[in-house]
Amino acid sequence: MSPSINTNHKHIAIRLLVCGATIFAMIIRGGVTRLTGSGLSMVQWEPIMGILPPLNQAEWEDAFLLYQQFPEYKLKNFAMSLGEFKSIFWFEYGHRLLGRSIGVIFLLPFLFFLVKGKINRVLTPKLITMFVLGGLQGLMGWYMVKSGLVNDPHVSQYRLTAHLALAIVIYAYMFWVALDLLYPNVDDKLKSANRKLGQLSLVITIIIFITALSGGFVAGTRAGFAFNTFPLMDGRLIPVGLLELSPAWRNFFENIVTVQFNHRVMATLLFLVIPAFFWIARKSQQESHSVTGLHLLLAALALQLTLGITTLLLVVPVALATAHQAGAIILLTASIFVSHQLRGHTAS
Repeated sequence: MSPSINTNHKHIAIRLLVCGATIFAMIIRGGVTRLTGSGLSMVQWEPIMGILPPLNQAEWEDAFLLYQQFPEYKLKNFAMSLGEFKSIFWFEYGHRLLGRSIGVIFLLPFLFFLVKGKINRVLTPKLITMFVLGGLQGLMGWYMVKSGLVNDPHVSQYRLTAHLALAIVIYAYMFWVALDLLYPNVDDKLKSANRKLGQLSLVITIIIFITALSGGFVAGTRAGFAFNTFPLMDGRLIPVGLLELSPAWRNFFENIVTVQFNHRVMATLLFLVIPAFFWIARKSQQESHSVTGLHLLLAALALQLTLGITTLLLVVPVALATAHQAGAIILLTASIFVSHQLRGHTAS
């Protein structure tokens, strides 16, 4: 870390990293909530009053009675007991409470630094943007849940993926700004020499992001529970039924054959591109942080591919599927770090 880093910026960066870690936990918690079928257990959105869970038997019975008015209970969980309801309620409650906690974790330090005049004019709009995006994420979460409270007790894969996408965007933006604060010095010569590598690294980061979103559609359509073999799907490299829906674009988002196939194709693309990028970059890159980031990127890819294949073969066990979702964010984090270092930051 450069000794010339502004002390205030260092403190802000640390808090952004803490908040980013909480968002990471939020994404993982959301995956667990989905995988355990808990996401529709809270049928009301109360941003303020909803902080408190049911506190006595009467309140629990009222919450359960309210849940019984909606399709998930009527069509799927009609034999559920109050005790079973409590178990899924706590998963969703924890997810929502963590989301509210992120707002507090972010807002209080921001106001403190703002009042103390420790945030410059360039940084202030970036932090405000983060807070606004966080608020929109809360709205997006409820918009997603509402899609499962109408007729079909299953949230829209479009809304689920949008909810995931916004969470990743907030996380990535927060991490990038934190890196800007921790590595403020740019060497113009390094920046010029690394320009092509930096551009390629950004392309890889975008591919990782798109792959993660394709995973959102896999989760939203439950496509991971079909074709649980690898590398073939139903004994074929190109499975039957890829374009059976009309119009054709629907297949990419609603046809479980196409959705899973697309996710496999994106993962295979990363399997080819990242090692090639590592080989090219290692030949020309000697700066210590960049080299460390490249090794982390390659290791994260190996971990994520292993988790993805194992999750598929074992038919999506909750623990492995959750780890696979975490692996996607770890891989994205490593790629963002490499992209940032290749902008030409001086060595510490």
